[in-house]
Amino acid sequence: MSDQEKDFETKEEKEKVSNEEVDEQTETNEENIEKEESQADPVAELEDKIAQKDDQILRLSAEIKNIQRRNANERQDAAKYRSQSLAQAILPSLDNLERALAIEADDEASNNLKKGVEMVHQSLLEALKAEGVEVIDPVGEAFDPNFHQSVSSVPAEEGQEAEEIVEVYQKGYVLKDRVLRPAMVIIAQ
Repeated sequence: MSDQEKDFETKEEKEKVSNEEVDEQTETNEENIEKEESQADPVAELEDKIAQKDDQILRLSAEIKNIQRRNANERQDAAKYRSQSLAQAILPSLDNLERALAIEADDEASNNLKKGVEMVHQSLLEALKAEGVEVIDPVGEAFDPNFHQSVSSVPAEEGQEAEEIVEVYQKGYVLKDRVLRPAMVIIAQ
């Protein structure tokens, strides 16, 4: 082989080696870029996951606050209306006592019995009042379907307005702001 051929081969080899080095460097650069990109992706993915978890935490904490508020309201209502069932059970007894009081007493024994019934009636009303139960006795007031139940109507007399309550057939009762039983009334038409 001649020197020229040797030089040519050496040049070729050098070029091959330099091309291989360039290829290796290019591959290394590409790998580095891929590594950087793959490192950037997990960071972005983690940031995305963190944002999602933050959103979940906010939603769950809001839901917990709503549940706590609902429970507090339910507890307040339970405390506020705790005597509702007892009051509703006592109302028929009050009605019977009022009917007994409406009877005229003829002798002293009947008067004494009537006074005893009055005392029992009054003590029951006071006990109910202490629990927040109030009587609806609307004679002369305007008819309100939220508190009154009309059982009959009569022609309006002079000085009476239409829908005015003329007579109370049965008293109604309210526990704080809740109607236990509407008053049964007769209204003027």
